[in-house]
Amino acid sequence: QVQLVESGGGLVQAGDSLRLSCAASEGTFSRYAMGWFRQAPEKEREFVAAINSYGGGIDYADSVKGRFTISRDNARSTMYLQMNSLKPEDTGIYYCAARITGPGRSAAVFGSWGQGTQVTVSS
Repeated sequence: QVQLVESGGGLVQAGDSLRLSCAASEGTFSRYAMGWFRQAPEKEREFVAAINSYGGGIDYADSVKGRFTISRDNARSTMYLQMNSLKPEDTGIYYCAARITGPGRSAAVFGSWGQGTQVTVSS
């Protein structure tokens, strides 16, 4: 199965930007639709964005539309999440995952979760 590692998180102020990366150590990365999820303190894991295997079919949670951009570079086996105009409510651990079992935004249809990268946005 594809193995995923997130990076790029950090501590920033409201209004700043971060670019997260999800690196896949697997030769078939380009065959997987992918997604980003986040988990804020004391909250359940929530959907952030998804992208199909070709870089289209993009879907964003309403809370991040217009601020975040999901993309992928299949030649580098890497997915990205560009996060602009960050808000304190964006704080959480960000995870990437591969779509494994079906369509939709539910975490249950994704797998091969990475270890997560912490994003903290101060006000």
